[in-house]
Amino acid sequence: MGLVTTKSRSLFRYPVVAGVVLFTGWCLTGSTGAQHRLASADAAPNFQRSHFHRWFQFGRASWYGHTLQGQPTASGEAFDMYGMTCAHRSLPLGALVRVTNLRNHRSIVVRVNDRGPMVTTRIVDLSYAAAKVLGFRGTTRVRLDLIDASPNLSEIARLNWPEAAQH
Repeated sequence: MGLVTTKSRSLFRYPVVAGVVLFTGWCLTGSTGAQHRLASADAAPNFQRSHFHRWFQFGRASWYGHTLQGQPTASGEAFDMYGMTCAHRSLPLGALVRVTNLRNHRSIVVRVNDRGPMVTTRIVDLSYAAAKVLGFRGTTRVRLDLIDASPNLSEIARLNWPEAAQH
């Protein structure tokens, strides 16, 4: 016979179950609250928009720069290592994606203009400038959030790096 009886074991179960239920409810409430905050921050309120799930992905990111500077990308434009762009296997070309570095929590919005990455263990290849803003060399763990699958030209124009920072 052990020191813990059957009756005392059942008493330990209730606080654990209650804790799991409260934690799960807190997580669910936090995520739906974030969706409502994101939807309410838009210029034109759309109350049905908060019911849709947003696309996101976790994985490793890398970057590319000098060796491909000026080479054509999958979108047909020349690669610019100072542009806020990325390569992704499946997102539509032109889509805007928020990339968050999970080590330092820095984030940036980039435009998908190429296909890749070629290394199967990575989910995105960023331009040199985007990686520099995110504060990493080599690879890092990131979260991708799809912001807009088909942005207009004015949104794309705002993704350029300032001229002074290119040198």
